[in-house]
Amino acid sequence: KTMAENLAGCPDLKAGQDVVLPVEAPIKATGHLQILYGNLCPEGSVAKITGKEGLQFKGQALCFDCEEDMLAALEQDTEKFRGKVVIIRYEGPKGGPGMPEMLTPTSAIMGAGLGKECALITDGRFSGGSHGFVIGHVTPEAQVGGPIALVQDGDVIAIDAEKRVMDIEGVSDADLAARRAAWTAPPLKATSGTLYKYIKNVLSASEGCVTDA
Repeated sequence: KTMAENLAGCPDLKAGQDVVLPVEAPIKATGHLQILYGNLCPEGSVAKITGKEGLQFKGQALCFDCEEDMLAALEQDTEKFRGKVVIIRYEGPKGGPGMPEMLTPTSAIMGAGLGKECALITDGRFSGGSHGFVIGHVTPEAQVGGPIALVQDGDVIAIDAEKRVMDIEGVSDADLAARRAAWTAPPLKATSGTLYKYIKNVLSASEGCVTDA
């Protein structure tokens, strides 16, 4: 049976109830998950922004090449993160490997009282428990030379969840091309066995991280 057939015998919602709202009168016009594009994420990224942190954020990049380095830096100097766009890269399907979730960094940011004062961008993923101004699934990922690998500390990152755009401001395509020419991929975190096979075969997060395409 279809869903409509299964629900045919159920009573209508009571008028004026405020638990399940009708489509024509939603709590919000959009959900909290938005797909952003821009020169930082030409193949897309996933923003998990509820709106209570705001819908736009602009700040200087503060870059880390792994989750552990970011956590150590936050523990050492919380103020360094205030007003910044924190970037945790090389955590994607190939770089992780396996695209680990960034629940610990988001929790640490919230615990430091910076939930509204910094944003977090990563080519890793987020769990359902993550909250704050967070954008994950950035593609292409850093390990394959995506723009997230080319961001430098101090670059201005502008995020607009309403316009669904995330850009590196003041950095031209020519600048990015020059950075890419000077960039070298870090060593893979596995060079044999099952993990190596996974790294070599897994596709981008924008294609579902599948290995059997």
